[in-house]
This record gives sequence, C-alpha cells and structure tokens, in this order.
Amino acid sequence: MLISQKSKEIIDSCRFCWMCRHICPIGNVTGQERNTARARMLALSLVERGAEPLTGVADNIYECALCGACTKDCATGWDPVTAVKEVRTELAMNGETPDYILKLIGNIQEYGNVYAEKNISSRLSAEIDKLPKKADTLLFLGRDAIFKSTESALKAIELLKKAKIDFTVLKDEPDSGYAMEFLTGKTAESKEIAEKCAKMLDFKNIVCYDPSDAKIFMREYKEWDIKLSATVYTFTSFVAKLIKNGNLKVKNSGKVYTVQDSALLARDLDETDAVREIIAACGENREMLCFGKDTILAGNLIMNEYMPKVMKEVAESRWVNAKNMGAEILVTENPAEYALLKSVKPENIKLMTIEEVVLKCLQD
Repeated sequence: MLISQKSKEIIDSCRFCWMCRHICPIGNVTGQERNTARARMLALSLVERGAEPLTGVADNIYECALCGACTKDCATGWDPVTAVKEVRTELAMNGETPDYILKLIGNIQEYGNVYAEKNISSRLSAEIDKLPKKADTLLFLGRDAIFKSTESALKAIELLKKAKIDFTVLKDEPDSGYAMEFLTGKTAESKEIAEKCAKMLDFKNIVCYDPSDAKIFMREYKEWDIKLSATVYTFTSFVAKLIKNGNLKVKNSGKVYTVQDSALLARDLDETDAVREIIAACGENREMLCFGKDTILAGNLIMNEYMPKVMKEVAESRWVNAKNMGAEILVTENPAEYALLKSVKPENIKLMTIEEVVLKCLQD
C-alpha cells in the first residue's frame, strides 16, 4: 500500500491489541469483531503483506465512522482513524472505491451534497430572503442542516436574529468539502471543493452551525494551506459568547438537561465547555454515560445513506444510555445526530437542539 509510514506503524501496533474494542459505536451495535479497530488494522496488515487484496477490505474501511473513539481510548497514543482515512484515499486513487460510495461521490459532484438534493426548502429560502445580503458575520448552515434538519437551521437563524447581530446566510451556500473528505480523504477532489468554497466566503466572521464544517474549516483547510479571511467559530462557542456578552439574556428554567457531545467538537476541536456554559445559564446539566471527549457517536448521516440499519441502531443505543442515566431532555450540538436521534426518539425523553434550549430560556 502507498500509505504513510505512520499509518503502517499504526496498523502493526493495533492489529493484535484488544484494548479499545469495547468503545466502537459501530462494533457495539453490530456485535461483529470486524467492526473493531483491532480487526480492521489486522485486515490491513494482511493487505500490507500481500495476503489480501485491498478491495477485499474496502467495505470494512467504510464501516468506520471516523469518530475517534478508538483513538481517544488508546493508552499508547495510536490513531487508527489516520490509517483508515489514508486507505480511503488509496482506494480512490486506485479506482477501487466501492460502487455505493462512488454513487455518493457522484451526488456531491453533480448536486453539491451526498443526498442528491437540488433545492433548499421554501421555508428556509423565505427566511434567508429576509436577511441582509451583506453582513460581517456569516451563519454557515452546512449540508446536513439544510437538507436533513431544516427545522434546526430555522431555529439557528431565529436565535441569531434574537441576538440582534449583523449576520446573513447564503442561499447558494457552497459545499465546505467535508463530505468528500470523509469519503475519500485528502484527495485532489476534496481540496478542489474546499478551494472553491473558500473563495465564496468573504466575511469577517463565520459561525459554523454544523461541527463537521467547523472541523474542516479549522483543521483541514490549514493542512491544505487554504486561507479563510474570516475568524471561524463553532455555533456553540458563538452562542456562549453572545450569552456572556449580554446579547442573549436568558433565565434559568430549572430544567435538567443532558448533553449529547459531538465527537467532532469534543475530540477533533477540543471543545466541551461551551455547550455546558450555555446549559449552566439555562438550567442544570446531568452528564451522560461517556460524555465530553469520551462521548459516543449517535449517528452519521453520510453513513446513513449506505448503512441505515446500523445508524438506526447506533442512535437507539445512545437513547438507551440517556434513559439509563435518567435523562429528561437530551440536547444535541450536531444536526446529523439530531436528525437520527429524532427518527427513533422514545416517548418519555425530550430531544432539543442547543438553540431550542436557549430560545425557550430567553428573557421576555
């Protein structure tokens, strides 16, 4: 394989280690050893030694959510996610990407999103039309919010309007490149999408509603040497700042909330405090089992396109965790997780986005 020496070392070090096999959200719902980091690295070691063709492990490579739970749990500092991403890149470069992934890549190239959606909803379009055409701050909604969680996108816009700040939303919002990077790694195609996106974002501030876009703007763009003129904020950190500065005045509701931490925020961007600052201003926080950087994924909408049954079970599993901790209101930071959790929500626990929590707690 053409992967880096670092990835080869990861494969060799992880293939016979069992220490993180209990933490994979995919492996925990499928019950299959193949979905653990150890088994995946063992399979790649066979490819590296010529005992197995790369195409023989391709499906397994795309059963990884890249959530980083295995990396966070590793006592010796190995990062299986890096190896998986590099192998996805090699599959793409060799023309060996599975057909069901090629279909999603084709959707991105034709429609600008994996879901083959052509138009945003009329409600969202009408709301964007009410905003100024030019502003210092851009609320970047992201593909998942626009096409799969429109109500969340509308609530995010409503909250920033309540804060009376100068902001806008692009009706022709470009693809950040996250989905292509997720599917193929750091390929020329991923970078090309990112470069086109950056040229359209001439703002002083960019507030990323979706953590996936925040991650690619803050991390991958820097690695690709793609420069944004704006200061990039995650939505939660920006809202926490608005509350602290008095732009949003909230009252304590007395309610008990439980946060479903986004792995993208907690592990990739090292952000766990902002959402808890918001919750502390609005009520009481009761932690989930495995919270903060130890969070467990509640679903991935890209993977839902080719593994819907597994994603449903991943979301259901997180609801079980919430119920066992006595959660009353589960709060999400990620529109993808919100959409999947909502699709299997039990009757006795409420589900809210972080902007819904703040909107409910605004002072009159």
